[in-house]
Amino acid sequence: MDPGEMRAAGVEQSQRPSGRHPGEVLHQRSKLPSSMTTMTISGLLISAAIGYMVLYTKKKPEATAVDVAKVATGVADPKDTHPRK
Repeated sequence: MDPGEMRAAGVEQSQRPSGRHPGEVLHQRSKLPSSMTTMTISGLLISAAIGYMVLYTKKKPEATAVDVAKVATGVADPKDTHPRK
């Protein structure tokens, strides 16, 4: 339909495209808010902190926080994992 036919039909035509930002696809971002490396390192640190807390809450009463850290990193000796006398 050309503009003359639209006016004759009583339909108004807007001069600008609809929406606030025409041309965007569903308001998706083209960039992430942080770099992929920063988000990966942050995720690993959060996972490590949660894992440490789980180990610490499930530890035996005679184990210390250092014993838990040694077990979590894999450097514990058998004497670190047995109850102290």
